[in-house]
Amino acid sequence: MNQRIPLTCRVTHIYLRYVTHVGITFVLDPSVNLTLPPKLKIIPRSEWLAQPPIEQLSPLVLPVPFVVISHTATDNCSEQAICKIRIRDLQTFQIEGKGLWDIAYNFLVGGDGYAYEGRGWTYEGAHTFGLNSKSIGISFIGTFHKIKPPPYQILAAKQLIEKGIESGAIPPNYKLFGEKQLADTLSPGAALYEEIKTWNNWTNETLFPSSKD
Repeated sequence: MNQRIPLTCRVTHIYLRYVTHVGITFVLDPSVNLTLPPKLKIIPRSEWLAQPPIEQLSPLVLPVPFVVISHTATDNCSEQAICKIRIRDLQTFQIEGKGLWDIAYNFLVGGDGYAYEGRGWTYEGAHTFGLNSKSIGISFIGTFHKIKPPPYQILAAKQLIEKGIESGAIPPNYKLFGEKQLADTLSPGAALYEEIKTWNNWTNETLFPSSKD
């Protein structure tokens, strides 16, 4: 007589989190861990195995009056090892595919809650044409048209700005922009843009309409 062996199945329920702003609902990444890191940690270039700049970068004259927020328009990352791969791949693409001398941004922030050194506080970025000498560019790793970044990715960016103020790289009265306000792009994505509009020092000034990413 055949014996029936019961099968045990583990069912994982994923609950999407939603954020509603002015009648528009944005979905938070369902893998979000809402435990926030206690303080900012910046991963230096050496730890993500950055290649050196192709040419000597122009030094920034500090302090700079603007902070520009963008997204990388790549896949998101929630683990440091994956974030490092995303940044290395992005640097390679921007150097070999776009002809830049280095990764475009001064800093990047990952879904793992860490900040990553790009060109740092002391060198001009290549993120916003015409304003690179007057700004610190911070890019969120990922694509945020519909999905809002996890809280610790947002926190890392805010802490990074505070670090810039403390170090004298950014003045307390800096102006905060989304990249779409300064260039013809959809970056930093609709969901992230709605988020940064709630931050201190955000300005509604704009130079360009958005039409592409």
